[in-house]
Amino acid sequence: MSQERIRAALAEASAALGALMDDAPTLAAIEAAAAQIARCLAAGGTAYSCGNGGSLCDAMHFAEELSGRFRDDRPAYAAIAIADPGYLSCVANDYGYAHVFSRFLQAHGRAGDVLLAISTSGASANVVAAAREARQRGVFVIALTGRAASELSGHADLAICTPGGRYADRVQELHIKVIHILIELVEHRLAQLPVAGAAGQAPGMPAPGAA
Repeated sequence: MSQERIRAALAEASAALGALMDDAPTLAAIEAAAAQIARCLAAGGTAYSCGNGGSLCDAMHFAEELSGRFRDDRPAYAAIAIADPGYLSCVANDYGYAHVFSRFLQAHGRAGDVLLAISTSGASANVVAAAREARQRGVFVIALTGRAASELSGHADLAICTPGGRYADRVQELHIKVIHILIELVEHRLAQLPVAGAAGQAPGMPAPGAA
């Protein structure tokens, strides 16, 4: 009985992944999103990310693998997940949870930056508010959702939608796959593009031998 449930879960996940593989417009959106993130980082901008619950964990994963590393050694990229618990609790207490992401972008977002806004439903009020605030500041918004024509997608410059079935867990499984692909594509593009700052260095890094 347990193995039947395991096989059913894996089959369902495989079907969701297969549907994504056959979705040419979504694959094109993933490619375009990676290109935009790479352009932002190459120009010295910052990639921000946000989400709730499991989507916040995905946002953190996105940022740490850009600022840390994914597969190979390379310069660190400027990526920040809006996830500091002290900050989140402060703003939630003073202004309400709907403002925790948008207020951060009000403080830090600059034209030319990128926001990866993650919501399986595409309807999370605080993520939608973040997208609105970001666009007002000239930050390019990439929505990563699990529902087509969602409110979040309507406030994004580019939307990646990965429907996974009845439950959010299948959507989240596709989201982490998309995030890994984005990072892989960004690394590949940045290896070919000049990055802002000293030649061959990430923005803000001293040239070899500098004091």
